[in-house]
Amino acid sequence: MTTFQKVTETDMEELSILATAILREHYDPIIGKEQNDYMLEKFQSPEAMRQQLKDGYRYYYIVCDGTKAGFTGFYPRDQKMYISKLYVRKDFRRCGLARDSIRFITEQASAEHLPCLFLNVNKFNRESIAAYEHLGFHTAYAEKNPIGCGFYMDDYVMEKPVTVTP
Repeated sequence: MTTFQKVTETDMEELSILATAILREHYDPIIGKEQNDYMLEKFQSPEAMRQQLKDGYRYYYIVCDGTKAGFTGFYPRDQKMYISKLYVRKDFRRCGLARDSIRFITEQASAEHLPCLFLNVNKFNRESIAAYEHLGFHTAYAEKNPIGCGFYMDDYVMEKPVTVTP
């Protein structure tokens, strides 16, 4: 059974450790260790995530049968719900946790009358792109954004419509 446990400011060290483990394994082969190191510090350090909470992010652990199997972070942006983070430990992938997470985020968006989910995914992250397509997302456009130190996020922006609760 999948549940979602709200992450608070006091959880940031633990969340950063989980994020680092997942992202090292998944992204080092895609973007390289040097860029991943930079991104982990810039976006997944306890300090960065504390600031993100203050800026309106909502973080949740994805809990599978009592085990923290991953996490998600999302927030309203541009009259849509932006999924900034959806990361699942390798040993829990292909268990339906991404589907359950998208369902949970969709419920949040619908209740807030936000008609669309959207996210960025690295153009070379074929496994995640396929998973998002399977979950009903489509590629809206491509973008390449500088993130500092000569690094870029070379992504697709994917979207999924939401049925808004009246």
